[in-house]
Amino acid sequence: MVDTYRVPVADADRIRAGLALQLVAAATGISVERMTASVRLKGRVCRARWLALYTAYVTFGWPLDRVAHAFGLNRATAAAACRWAEDGRDHPSVDALLERLELCVNQLLEAPACDLPA
Repeated sequence: MVDTYRVPVADADRIRAGLALQLVAAATGISVERMTASVRLKGRVCRARWLALYTAYVTFGWPLDRVAHAFGLNRATAAAACRWAEDGRDHPSVDALLERLELCVNQLLEAPACDLPA
């Protein structure tokens, strides 16, 4: 068995990628587990993951390499996802969904940090 090389990813990046995945899961009804399966994704599941990648790309301002690493994918997959999402903005329903996802993420990130008691 050959081990696949994975770029080390900071916990903060994994958390943010997880946020994008969870929001897309809530919006589409497609589970994070299905979007992150280690098999080739098809149809709605693939497009849902692409929405999460694009959300991370746009809202976090990450370069494609960073998006790919945070999601455990390669740069070509991240680039294809972002191209698909950009093209999808021509469809009002996709554009509206992306606007809502971006708004949710931005509101969370712009909120004051919560200092949890020990």
